[in-house]
Amino acid sequence: MKKLLILFCIVFVFLNCKNNSEKNVNLKTNTVGLITEKAMVVSARVEASRIGSAILQKGGNAFDAMMATEMALAVCYPSAGNLGGGGFMVYRMSNGDVGALDYREKAPLAASKNMYLDSLENVIPLKSILGELAVGVPGTVAGVFEAQQKFGKLSVSEILQPVIELAKNGYVVTKKQANRFNDYDSIFRAVNGKEVLYSKNKKAGDTIKNIQLAKTLQRIVLNGKDEFYKGETAKILVDYLSERGGIMTLEDLAKYEAIWREPISFKYKNINIISMSPPSSGGICLAQIMKMIEPYNLKEFGHNSIKSIQLLSEAERRAYADRNYFLGDPDFVQIPTDTLMSDTYLFNRMRNFSFEKATPSSEVFHGNIEFVESEETTHYSIVDQFGNAVSVTTTLNNTFGSQLFCSELGFFLNNEMDDFSSKPGVPNMFGLTGAEANSIAPEKRMLSSMTPTIVEKDGKLLMTLGTPGGSTIITSVLQTILNVEEFDMTMQEAVSAPRFHHQWLPDYIRMEPNKFSKKLIRQLEAKGYTINEKRSPVIGIVDGILVTDDGKLEGGADWRGDDTAIGF
Repeated sequence: MKKLLILFCIVFVFLNCKNNSEKNVNLKTNTVGLITEKAMVVSARVEASRIGSAILQKGGNAFDAMMATEMALAVCYPSAGNLGGGGFMVYRMSNGDVGALDYREKAPLAASKNMYLDSLENVIPLKSILGELAVGVPGTVAGVFEAQQKFGKLSVSEILQPVIELAKNGYVVTKKQANRFNDYDSIFRAVNGKEVLYSKNKKAGDTIKNIQLAKTLQRIVLNGKDEFYKGETAKILVDYLSERGGIMTLEDLAKYEAIWREPISFKYKNINIISMSPPSSGGICLAQIMKMIEPYNLKEFGHNSIKSIQLLSEAERRAYADRNYFLGDPDFVQIPTDTLMSDTYLFNRMRNFSFEKATPSSEVFHGNIEFVESEETTHYSIVDQFGNAVSVTTTLNNTFGSQLFCSELGFFLNNEMDDFSSKPGVPNMFGLTGAEANSIAPEKRMLSSMTPTIVEKDGKLLMTLGTPGGSTIITSVLQTILNVEEFDMTMQEAVSAPRFHHQWLPDYIRMEPNKFSKKLIRQLEAKGYTINEKRSPVIGIVDGILVTDDGKLEGGADWRGDDTAIGF
């Protein structure tokens, strides 16, 4: 068993590095994305965007298209699109009403704080990452049903029929996707003990049909959300995990509910930003960073200049230090949201910042507050013809989640349990170091970096955006917003621009390789910054929609993936 775990570690690290490096392609030169008059869907796959757009053309709204797009991604983007994961949605109605939906996974009832520790209280390698004990109770099906039933216009049958047809008839594998399938083939076999649908040397141009997933979706059409949480699908899922030694039960599934939450809203100069609230750290961290940099003249510093990179990195360093200490599931821990976002607190956090030299992370701790208290994700953005907008980020956590593929149901299962702090002070797979606030407890939702975001200007919709990228999600959304607002970029330019990232620990700036000049890197190093161009060949895969000055929609589909904007 020990040798197997070591083998898994080597394979796991190798595959993640290799997979990312193959995405390191040249920056596309398109300066303006797709322009449409009325409506648009931007997602990780052309098939999903096409199906979502078709639902809008049928008279459906953004919430109908959300269900269609999310389920289509489960078919044609199985590394992150899912039925076996969860996510977050932020919306803005045409009348300006906003809200947020939390359909994050939960820890099973049998989960415990020390479940990933050995007898010496050391973290057992990979136990929270691979296999049956890594799986949290899925929330995706509950989430899309909750949103569509509250706001949608069409029947579930109308929405899901084209998704079922996609699963039956198949989708064409892209080059990037084929590389990913083949990179992970050996780990699929190791974890599942057999070949799965995505084994056998898939090639670009191959067609993959997922008949079992089509059957699962057909049962969901007939029986609704209860099919997944109480019906035949639930029984198959629990039996599958139980046979492998998993702890999820039918009671876990039956008790699961998506939760409506108040989004995080704040102002940055003359724009208003609406983002996801805890258990996502996205909205609070985004607010902290943007409020810390607001007093400075970024536009004067210049895009990706040494001063801009210093300022953003130092603000990020401080926000991530707070994230790792204070944030968790708000139903379990008291989060000092108002204080964390207050001007006085954030001013004090930046008091020791200097352009002269870096502030070592060893000298940056969480703020002093007295309580009274992945990398593989996918995002899609939708604006409908009625003026409603949704921003949705959904995930299995790691690429293909726990690597467990339930062949009878046709989908992968998440490994979201790794997003808890297995042991306070020990980093997770994204290098994020957590604290007690994010420790494991039954029915608790694990902390996330997902940052689905909507931006308003002058009381009107300006953009909707988000990204995958684990711990880099927050900073990728941040830079994209700043690219539009501070540096006057189009949506496509903003999405395509080179990105960098700092997350407090480990103490270095991650940069997309060969996108920043050697001179700039040397200048940063001279001021005490460590630069790492190998850790993140790709930082985020942002999908966004911008409302242009003439009221049209511009899609920004990230060149780093196979992402596509479609609309009318």
